[in-house]
Amino acid sequence: MKNALVLIMLFISIGAFTQEDRQEDIKVGLVLSGGGAKGLAHIGVLKTIDSLGIKIDHVAGTSMGAIIGSLYASGYSGMELDSIFNELDFDDLINDVHPRESKTFYERENSEKYAISLPFDNFKVTLPSAISRGQNVFNLLSQMTLHVSDIENFNELPIPFFCMATNVETGAPVLLDRGNLAQAIAASGAFPSLFQPVIIDDQILIDGGVTNNYPVDELRAKGMDIIIGVDVQDGLANRDNLKTAPEILIQINNYRTINDMKVKSKKTDIYIKPDIEDFSVISFDYGKEIINNGERAAYNKVFYLKDVATRQGIKDRQDIEMVSKDSITINSINIEGNKKYKRAYILGKLKLKANSTISYDDFNDGINNLASTNNFDMFSYRFVPNQEGYDLNAVLTENQTNTYLKFGVHYDELYKSAALINITQKHLLFDSDVASFDAIIGDNLRYNFEYYIDNGFYWSVGFRSRFNDFTKNVNVETVLSLAEINATGLNKIGIKLADFTNQFYLQTLFRKDFSLTLGAEHKRLNITSETIIDNSDDKETVFEKSDFFGLFGTLKYDSYNNRYFPTRGVYFNGDMHWYLSSSDYNNNFKPFSYAKADIGYAFEITDALSVNLGSEGGFKLGDNQNGSLDFALGGYGNNFINNFVSFLGYDFVSIPGDSFVKGSIKLDYEIFKKNHINFIANYANVADNIFDDGEWFTTPDFSGYAAGYSLDTFLGPVEAKVSWSPETKETIWFVNVGFWF
Repeated sequence: MKNALVLIMLFISIGAFTQEDRQEDIKVGLVLSGGGAKGLAHIGVLKTIDSLGIKIDHVAGTSMGAIIGSLYASGYSGMELDSIFNELDFDDLINDVHPRESKTFYERENSEKYAISLPFDNFKVTLPSAISRGQNVFNLLSQMTLHVSDIENFNELPIPFFCMATNVETGAPVLLDRGNLAQAIAASGAFPSLFQPVIIDDQILIDGGVTNNYPVDELRAKGMDIIIGVDVQDGLANRDNLKTAPEILIQINNYRTINDMKVKSKKTDIYIKPDIEDFSVISFDYGKEIINNGERAAYNKVFYLKDVATRQGIKDRQDIEMVSKDSITINSINIEGNKKYKRAYILGKLKLKANSTISYDDFNDGINNLASTNNFDMFSYRFVPNQEGYDLNAVLTENQTNTYLKFGVHYDELYKSAALINITQKHLLFDSDVASFDAIIGDNLRYNFEYYIDNGFYWSVGFRSRFNDFTKNVNVETVLSLAEINATGLNKIGIKLADFTNQFYLQTLFRKDFSLTLGAEHKRLNITSETIIDNSDDKETVFEKSDFFGLFGTLKYDSYNNRYFPTRGVYFNGDMHWYLSSSDYNNNFKPFSYAKADIGYAFEITDALSVNLGSEGGFKLGDNQNGSLDFALGGYGNNFINNFVSFLGYDFVSIPGDSFVKGSIKLDYEIFKKNHINFIANYANVADNIFDDGEWFTTPDFSGYAAGYSLDTFLGPVEAKVSWSPETKETIWFVNVGFWF
């Protein structure tokens, strides 16, 4: 009995010793691999780790693993990261999409006109270093790590952290464990060809996955006793998934990383491999499913994870609140790297002043304004805490490319098929100028030339020249008098219109959405027809062949969030021309002017359904009998010249008059992303002098309706609309492909 009692006491002592030993603070490291969108599975694993109360002592990561890992190391919980990443628009984030309202009028026209833009230096076409600058990614990371922006050494983060990058010049792996945290993880995730390289300490760095996608050895060297590893790398694809060049390149890179993992997985104490074979590195739309798969994979290892928690002892993790909507007090602003652009220009675009408080949303808007100029490759910055606020230390990388070749394609029912070739030259004569020439080749030859000296919110100076021409069968009343109509007996005639216009102007901006333009204009207008033969030369009839000289002014406001598919915003364009003299081919010219205005208002009813209300009007002043510049409604288009006005239900140039009013309503339903079905109704009164006799305020004389399908592509909108008018009982199709130019 005595021996049995001794034996029991011995077991109790051993058990107590073992339990005490199991609660020793063992060092637990977490290594997260790269894998693009597949890396969202890391969040699911972190949620499980948090739920078990495991304390991570050091985090290492590469690429997406570095992004998720750094945020976790900064204090975010797995649950918080789940909420944040599920609300992100990865398309806008990765592609550096900037809100339309952040762009100047000039940059808006560029982004809504050209499908492809390529650098053109020393008469050689080159490809950009990457699809995206990575500015939006950097902005987000900087915002989310603001609370630790004072930390230079990443070992001093709430959880010590490091990440891997690759020196693109030497091919050597680079361990980043100090400096600007947002910049370091942006470098680790700078996937080649997608994001441009990041320069740190004079090293050109790209994605760490190129050389070390799973830094388990480096983490073990930090003194870790147990390493938990999450591997989200691609496996080798089969022949059915090796049909494109990118797929083959990814496969080649995967040879090394997969072979590495055969060794590295064995060095991992708890190796977690989520089942995400059905997803790719760009499957960000499936973020919830990927995160859930990560959580399931972690629970498959829950026995081992619980054992780690038991050996550590349960320790609560201190969470933080997001700071994305906080205001920032900026004490001083330090800018480096600007050579061509003055400090005042940069601060003007950023809308920043020292010793002021600004919301983070407004700060991001300012960065968008700067990035949208396309004058800078990158705007890197860091907020350094100083008393009650921050010092902003920024480094600019100016764009060294001054010349670009740009391309576009287009088809519509008026101008027919067209290919656009553009050459743009910045800094031609001055640092702030730009010259642009469009050559439009197709069924109708056209060109546009513009030279613009951008003085921002001061008066800017510009010159533009353009040539447009088209041939179209039109209603005879558009160009003939009643007597001439009776004499010919024709309903329609074919006309050829050629317009050559030159303008010199001054422009100033109010805020960024308002512009006022004042200038002088020369216009040469040539309207002919071969349908009616002039017996004197048996070639053609000339209706107009005059040079007009005058002044013009425009007032424009544009806050639409999208030019072609607006869901919110207001648009106003007021235009007035005063023609003082003419070469007067028809001997009937007297000075005259015309004014017109176009206003639109777009709003959302639901996330998918939007409404765009529009109203237009115009009138002519003066006793001039020349009708060459009268209004003519009909057709579908976005950039008609002179006084041609779109009106669905009627063919182009069908309804003439020296004054008009028009109202329209457009319902647009986005059935799925970038795919729209729409319904349009428009009504108008058009005639001579309708504002004198009150005709403009009567029941509409003209009406038209259209239904269509539109696809938003990188070439521009692809649209097909079927229209009908109860007055003519005719059905007319309108087809448009590509940006309008």
